[in-house]
Amino acid sequence: MSAPQIATLICHPATTGAIACGIEVGATTMDDGGLVLSYRVTCPPTDLRLPASQPPGPADGLWQHTCCEAFVAEAGTAYREFNFSPSGQWAAYRFTGYRERDAVSPPGAEPQLSFTPLADGFELRATLPAALLPPGNALQLGLTAVIEAADGNKSYWALAHCAAQPDFHVRQSFALTLKRNTP
Repeated sequence: MSAPQIATLICHPATTGAIACGIEVGATTMDDGGLVLSYRVTCPPTDLRLPASQPPGPADGLWQHTCCEAFVAEAGTAYREFNFSPSGQWAAYRFTGYRERDAVSPPGAEPQLSFTPLADGFELRATLPAALLPPGNALQLGLTAVIEAADGNKSYWALAHCAAQPDFHVRQSFALTLKRNTP
């Protein structure tokens, strides 16, 4: 496993009413080509709305509530999107280009999630098997989060914001590159 790279997410400047948060993500490639992401969200828990715990498994629409996300690309225009909910649910999508969903389903592998509530926020860890990731010796990552406040307002966090409104699919926002072993 490589040493983790730690990245800080920033709130989109067009977001109004965001709660005071700090979000750091540790990204580590594994010896088998997989990826481990550790999101650390620091904010007053009473200001934060978390989804209720659910049985682990795939679900759509997770970004409508507090959710950690990763956009993963290789060279070219194709990329993958992963959503990780504190509820234990997840989503995996493939795109052939900007917001162009691929009809092919991702491989049968599943992300493994762990969620830990903390006195000053939470930590969410996602392990992505190599089979879910694009091939290649380098991964371009867009690390993001949607934070839902207790009052229902949402804020949008990313490594970089390259559009006037929050849009995590903009490729220029995939601002972290990790070298990896390929399986």
